[in-house]
Amino acid sequence: MTEFEGLKALVTGGASGIGLATAELLTARGAQVAVLDLDPSGVEKPLFGYKADVSDDISVREAVAAVVADFGGLDIVVNNAGIGAIGTIEDNDDEQWHRVFDVNVLGMVRVARAALPHLRKSAHASIVNMCSIGATAGLPQRALYDATKGAVYSLTLSMAADHVREGIRVNCVNPGTADTPWVGRLLDSAADPAAERAALEARQPTGRLVAPAEVAGAVAYLASPLSGATTGTSLAVDGGMQGLRLRPVAQ
Repeated sequence: MTEFEGLKALVTGGASGIGLATAELLTARGAQVAVLDLDPSGVEKPLFGYKADVSDDISVREAVAAVVADFGGLDIVVNNAGIGAIGTIEDNDDEQWHRVFDVNVLGMVRVARAALPHLRKSAHASIVNMCSIGATAGLPQRALYDATKGAVYSLTLSMAADHVREGIRVNCVNPGTADTPWVGRLLDSAADPAAERAALEARQPTGRLVAPAEVAGAVAYLASPLSGATTGTSLAVDGGMQGLRLRPVAQ
């Protein structure tokens, strides 16, 4: 599959996890891919690493400008960079609320805002935002994180409406719990990591965590020129968690 041949893509938070899987898949399908990350030192060819902090507007604008100068244009933006938070509304102070919203929501705004002048010049412009099952389902101990992803979902719809007549498609992917380094660190910090992993796996009808490559496949579908009629869409990659209501297994 080479539907991305000749297209230029940018993936934030692309040095590991879902971002890296996405960057590698887009590259495999023909795109030239820039990875924006706080630490791009481990990014290897054929990917191109650029240092950027999505919470800093100047950093974002400089990185996007560098990508466009090096690549000669920009067609696809994957807003993947984000941070997590655990707890109820009582557990995170104001500073943490501001910090997580600054990265998870305003970070996407900054990247898209810097990219828009260049996307308007593309015949296949696409933005894909990384949302979450937490935007559409109430998850315990995730009040702050889920609030940011609810904002990302609404932001995606508004962006899609604002830019559809400019030929820029905007969609989002809603993963369930994915087997990423961040989730791995959460499990390692649990009192019983094995029991916590089993609980997370059981929460998804497929009985397992989502693989980063599976989320990357959904991003590639939404970003692809073959999906030119798809905009303002959220695509769940959650093992059936959002839509299925299975009966308990008979004992």
